[in-house]
Amino acid sequence: MQHLLQLNENPLPPLPSVADEITRQVGSVNRYPEFFPEHLKSAIAGWLGLPEEWVVVGSGSVGVALQALQAAVRPGRQLVYGWRNFDAYPLLARMTGARPVQVPLLPGGHQDIAAIAKAAAADTDAVIVCNPHNPTGRLVAPEELRELVLSVPSDTVVVLDEAYIEFVRPDERPASLEWTQEFSNLLVLRTFSKAYGLAGMRVGYGVASPELAERINAFQLPFAMSSLSLAAVEASLKAEDELRERVEFLVGERERVLTGVRSTGWQALPSHTNFFWLDEPARVDAVRTRLEAAGVAARYYPGEGVRITVGDRAANDAVLGALTH
Repeated sequence: MQHLLQLNENPLPPLPSVADEITRQVGSVNRYPEFFPEHLKSAIAGWLGLPEEWVVVGSGSVGVALQALQAAVRPGRQLVYGWRNFDAYPLLARMTGARPVQVPLLPGGHQDIAAIAKAAAADTDAVIVCNPHNPTGRLVAPEELRELVLSVPSDTVVVLDEAYIEFVRPDERPASLEWTQEFSNLLVLRTFSKAYGLAGMRVGYGVASPELAERINAFQLPFAMSSLSLAAVEASLKAEDELRERVEFLVGERERVLTGVRSTGWQALPSHTNFFWLDEPARVDAVRTRLEAAGVAARYYPGEGVRITVGDRAANDAVLGALTH
């Protein structure tokens, strides 16, 4: 059996209520969706308790990020982010003509927020901070994030990528959505791909000041959001309690696996996501050999470490079997 733990997907299938709603809408896919996804934007805004003009939507959070960088970045100007990071960031830089500035991570997998702020002091149109961080799972403290937004020039767009925020304990999350009312250059990105298990539906959203949201919406691709995506999101918003239980299950499994692998000496960093990072730069090949023998697909970064997604119990048991025996 192959356990696919390389893409940080939710291993659990759609809730029955969500799957049923998608099935009901299949018969209408011969029709175009809305020219622009106003219904979807309205549904998300109502769920968040925000006016619609504060919300942007796109094809996954990476789609919203692309729209934002198209709006913010002038060719040749800097896009600053930590590295290693989400693999899409260099692609977004290339697609928008930005000059990428990759700030090395600190020991222990943390982003160097002070160095990012320093790099963004001049010639920078946008900064991206992934929090919690992909691939190390580490969390930036709210006070550090706030200081970063305060320190960069007011015309530099700060993209706070919170794709995994639902896996963070509520008392540890930054008040990022509230900050958008204070900082007109802040965009908070979130997605329905991870905790909500709709990776194949490609729905992300962002919250920003109406002025910034309007600039981002100018790059919305017509007919880009499918009617099935709208149905899946609306059904998911009605099933939040069930989805929260799934998040709690994945967090519990994450901690179970972390405890197990640490017990035999592997250096596994604390995680606030649905994956964890083996901080084993010298043993990447050894980890690959063990996991592949157990039918586990993970993400390998030669000379850096290994990222392993939290799967269902069978997959997680396979990881434990491979790394603890």
